Amino acid sequence: MDVKNRKEEIPKLIESGLNNVKSLANHFGVSLMTIYRDVRELEKEGRLLRKHGELIIKSEGELQEESRDICTFCEKVVDKRLEFVYITSKNKKIKACCAHCGLLLYKNFKEDEIQSCITKDFITGNPISCFNAYYVLGTSVIPCCSPPVIAFARKEDAQKFKKGFEGIVATFEEAVKIIEDLMKRGQPVKLSL
Repeated sequence: MDVKNRKEEIPKLIESGLNNVKSLANHFGVSLMTIYRDVRELEKEGRLLRKHGELIIKSEGELQEESRDICTFCEKVVDKRLEFVYITSKNKKIKACCAHCGLLLYKNFKEDEIQSCITKDFITGNPISCFNAYYVLGTSVIPCCSPPVIAFARKEDAQKFKKGFEGIVATFEEAVKIIEDLMKRGQPVKLSL
């Protein structure tokens, strides 16, 4: 079965109870990575969610609500799994679609304007402080904007991810400088440190 047909079949199978990657891989007789790629595309299209290893079909209400959040930097629709949210001292939320855009937005704030900043750990999906996160920049995985930047709560997780998918690990301050430099060059650059 080709990718297009599998992607059309997956939501139906999830509704019938095959609601995890392993059961879908077994059903189609393909690898877990193949299903992960299909699921990632369906997530980007806004057709399903991954929560704690379970795949969930989005309702119409969820699709409409999600479409309201637009990235302040690049104007893409904000994916809740990757969002980067600054909360200003006036309690205003400034949203970015991913860590790439979130880091680039940082220079637009005065130091005392930001009350907090929240993003999500790439592995667990749990909320984390942007300022305390570790970032993998220039990875071969591109979940949103390029050059890619992925946030992790733990340095060890970021380093493990880097081993498998390339890039460099950086703190918030380091990541802001690196992404700004890459964007000034006008092209994605393969990173190695």
